Amino acid sequence: MAEKIRITTPLTEEQSRKLRAGDSVLISGVIYSARDAAHKVMTEALARGEELPIDWHNQIVYYLGPTPAKPGNPIGSCGPTTSGRMDAYTPTMLEQGIKGMIGKGSRDKAVVDSMKKNGVTYFAAVGGAAALISKCVKKYEVIAYPELGPEALAALTVEDFPAIVVIDSEGNNFYEIGQAPYRKFDIDQIK
Repeated sequence: MAEKIRITTPLTEEQSRKLRAGDSVLISGVIYSARDAAHKVMTEALARGEELPIDWHNQIVYYLGPTPAKPGNPIGSCGPTTSGRMDAYTPTMLEQGIKGMIGKGSRDKAVVDSMKKNGVTYFAAVGGAAALISKCVKKYEVIAYPELGPEALAALTVEDFPAIVVIDSEGNNFYEIGQAPYRKFDIDQIK
């Protein structure tokens, strides 16, 4: 198994451009959670010429909606949300300086084009492992849009958060690359 790459936030464009589809990473530092409702609010604020509640430059956004924390824990289960739900807003948000996104599932062409332009990496967190992922979160703090509940903009302090580079800043897609060897077969073998 390949060695895991350790990343400490903030994630610079230079660091992002060195990552390749299929790389396994462990992320430590502060990442920000925001889902489609928060993305919609932020995109609308930008369209009105308003400033956002945080500076997204060199930050990583995690698409999640956490469950309530049990006593003594900073967060409940916190697995990834389907990233495609943010695709309509993503190019605008990447223009704000985001260098990494964490979620699950594929992204549309406009997002991949914006990633290549802006030097952004898309990471996948393991779906179905939300309780395990929560053990990597050391602190969770809502910083904007509390009225959105679990979709609020929040800061998460994470330690060794596991993810895989799914789409790198050159547009290489591990969902396609990883499946390619299994798509080849000899038709005569199945007759």
